[in-house]
Amino acid sequence: MDHLQAMRIFARVAHLGSFTKAAEQLQLPRPTVSNAVQYLEKHLKVRLLQRTTRRVALTAEGATYYERCMRLLADLDDAETLFEDAGTTPRGAIRVDLPERFALNQVIPALPGFHARYPDLRVVIGTTDRFVDLVADGIDCAVRVGAMSDTSLVARRIGELAQINCAAPAYLERHGTPRSPDELPDHVAVGYFSSRTGRELDWEYADMDSGQLHAVKMRSVVSVNSSQAYLACCLAGLGLIQAPREGLGPLLADGSLVEVLPEWNAEPLPVSVVFPTGRHLAPRVRIFVDWLAETLGATPRAD
Repeated sequence: MDHLQAMRIFARVAHLGSFTKAAEQLQLPRPTVSNAVQYLEKHLKVRLLQRTTRRVALTAEGATYYERCMRLLADLDDAETLFEDAGTTPRGAIRVDLPERFALNQVIPALPGFHARYPDLRVVIGTTDRFVDLVADGIDCAVRVGAMSDTSLVARRIGELAQINCAAPAYLERHGTPRSPDELPDHVAVGYFSSRTGRELDWEYADMDSGQLHAVKMRSVVSVNSSQAYLACCLAGLGLIQAPREGLGPLLADGSLVEVLPEWNAEPLPVSVVFPTGRHLAPRVRIFVDWLAETLGATPRAD
């Protein structure tokens, strides 16, 4: 059996946690997938996967091998793009990870235009608000909204998202409408915590006169780590939220949400595309990044 093909099959099984799902995605017979993993285990003389009736899990040795496989396979994929002719039609798959609401509001609605321009490119989108390992998960690039703190990644800023403060009418009926930041201690916010650090984010606003940024620790009755859940909690009347204005227009227009403290908004959130350090940026990925920047109305281009 081809060793590299066996590694690709093993990586897909490990990622999906299922031989059956891996076979379906790779469009291979299930016995072929099973034989590939057995081939590697026999070759390496270790058990890579722990098989049960319910799921497939990596052993300690399997986890180490999986990480190395993903790095090697990513490097091989990069090597194949090094000498692509700039004049050829871009083709292939682009694996991206996007924050869920950013994907729903900014990217997916604009994708028809992207595919009209690049019909041979296929975009594989993962939507999550959690931290992902780009190398281990085989992701070409990811979009991060907010300040960047991971120094292991190369970041290219492509735009920003203006934020607003808002609440549901049901919340305002019970608690009243705040008229200034001084009234925030009397209110409740929906908490949002980082899935990477576990830290709950503060409520922020810029001073109208000095422009100085202030942070307030708000009371909350619920905290979430998903942007969709964050919005759902607000709509349920569980507290105030700060969120990008983009995508909230219909909810503000039909009265599902009400903007509050319009003169004390948080600073715009930077939007960046990140890549693993040292990774060659394939032409197809560069095309997608440039299109993202164009879609957000930004001017930077990926190198």
